[in-house]
Amino acid sequence: MYKKILVALENSRADKSLLPHVRQLAQLLGSHLLLVHVADGWAARTFDQLKLTESEEMRADRRYLEERAEELRRDGISVSVQLALGDPPAEIIKLAEAEHCELIAMAGHGHRLVGDLILGSTIHTVRHNTSLPVLLVRATEK
Repeated sequence: MYKKILVALENSRADKSLLPHVRQLAQLLGSHLLLVHVADGWAARTFDQLKLTESEEMRADRRYLEERAEELRRDGISVSVQLALGDPPAEIIKLAEAEHCELIAMAGHGHRLVGDLILGSTIHTVRHNTSLPVLLVRATEK
């Protein structure tokens, strides 16, 4: 159970709440972690169509993923990384299915109705459009 877990990272403080949970889960179960960040800026969304070069934001996101992966590897955890481009919920679901993940782990900010309407909700879209279990960890304010 949960041999491969997709961990959706935001490159934000919310990741500090999520990573300890998935670290412990991976250690207990011997799971492989697939760290994913979805770059969704203009360059990322038009990257393939316009044959753009990788933006500085995308390079920074890739470095961030590699740094988090290296921290987990030092704890003996098997980790791979994937920088996806485009719509975060769609890319998370697509990668989870393509990579045969058994769990999707995400951090939630606890937005209420108005916040979700204004900001959108990746979690809401993911949980309603996947058959995989979704682990939600509340991001702490620190």
